[in-house]
Amino acid sequence: MKLVLFDVDGTLVDSQDIIVAAQRMAFAAHGLEPPSRERSLSIVGLSLAEAFTVLVGSKGPVDGLVAAYKDAFLTLRQDPANAEPIFPGVDHCLEWLRRRGDVLLGIATGKSRRGVAHLLTRQGWQDVFSVIQTADDAPSKPHPGMILQATREVGAEPHDTVMVGDSSFDMAMARAAGVLPVGVSWGFQTVAALTEAGAGPIVHSFQELETALQEFLDAPSPISA
Repeated sequence: MKLVLFDVDGTLVDSQDIIVAAQRMAFAAHGLEPPSRERSLSIVGLSLAEAFTVLVGSKGPVDGLVAAYKDAFLTLRQDPANAEPIFPGVDHCLEWLRRRGDVLLGIATGKSRRGVAHLLTRQGWQDVFSVIQTADDAPSKPHPGMILQATREVGAEPHDTVMVGDSSFDMAMARAAGVLPVGVSWGFQTVAALTEAGAGPIVHSFQELETALQEFLDAPSPISA
């Protein structure tokens, strides 16, 4: 069995508006000027402590910002107007992969396990993913821990694993873990950033992603070749 791992924010889910709003609320709670929208989105993918350290430095109120962000995000999520839409083509791609029968699906995300559980329940994806790695389970991206733990949990080899993500952190994590990094261009970072971080194929739609994944999944494993 091969393994396809997905990032969440910027890859499966268009969560940019709620992320930026929660960051602004967290900074306001500490009387700080919030970062620009571009800066806010540039750190999506990192675990919260690492993300706020990038934004305010190690001497800034990182712990307070993390706590304020969590509170703000939870408050914003209660309003249906702030629902995080999935990107067009997500459900078709996941269902296509499930029907193949020769691949396991997983998640490797900087979101909390609570945040992932909320998403899975909202989308009816509780039975879609065989392995889930979150910011609560492993070091922050780009450390390869999430991917290495995922492959061990399901018994997949690195050469039989692909990581699909929208950020340089996803690509660097995949490279460090020895798996194929596939970048998506519809997320929160640029194609140039993905390329610089070592992305393999970069796709521009879920239809293109299905084509790239089909080539990967249909290729013989190096062990059995």
